Amino acid sequence: MKELFLLRGVPGSGKSTLAKSIGGMHVEADMFFMEPSLEFRTVHTYKFDPSKLKEAHAWCQKTVEVCMLEGEKIVVSNTFTQEWEMQPYFDLAEKYGYRVYSLIVENRHGGVNEHGVPEEKLVQMKNRFEVQLLPRKETLEQIASKQFQKDFNKEVGEVLVQQLKKE
Repeated sequence: MKELFLLRGVPGSGKSTLAKSIGGMHVEADMFFMEPSLEFRTVHTYKFDPSKLKEAHAWCQKTVEVCMLEGEKIVVSNTFTQEWEMQPYFDLAEKYGYRVYSLIVENRHGGVNEHGVPEEKLVQMKNRFEVQLLPRKETLEQIASKQFQKDFNKEVGEVLVQQLKKE
């Protein structure tokens, strides 16, 4: 079975540690900021650049898509404090036939925030953390809108095909 695990939580909660224990391909936006190290016995150094955060998440999403082409079990460990941050992964899962598990990881083990995120930033992340415990229900308006878009796209496609046949 194709499985995608989305691990959510604030820095230091244990997302990366849990990801490694789940197995499969582990991907996270933080990997984008890893650079080869010149220090003795250190393979990589973490060099966070907030101006490249959007690029890091795009890289993470693209890496997940490449893994999905291989049909691998995938574990993504990002903060995912808000629902919209997970949506690209839900879309990819639907496209490639993956079952998604969204897990919230809490720091109940006294884990350490290894990236030095300031306490005030951690509090901000905690305060904006969105949780959805029940399936999201589409409104009738949303369902009708989707059907309209499908019908419209089908009709436009048929008209274009007919025009191309005439030429």
